[in-house]
Amino acid sequence: MLLRRLLKDEEGQTLVEYGLLLALIALVVIAALTVLGQKIATTFNTISQELPEVGGGGGD
Repeated sequence: MLLRRLLKDEEGQTLVEYGLLLALIALVVIAALTVLGQKIATTFNTISQELPEVGGGGGD
């Protein structure tokens, strides 16, 4: 009787589907960052080397 009620209950299935969807999105984001991570780091390093040095402190 309890098993039959659980099989008909759709709220648990929806929660599982959302969990699987969230896990899939997380995997895609991790894969994209892994592939693009080095290229992004190289781009930021190139930009930081091209920017002029800014002196700190006051103008005394």
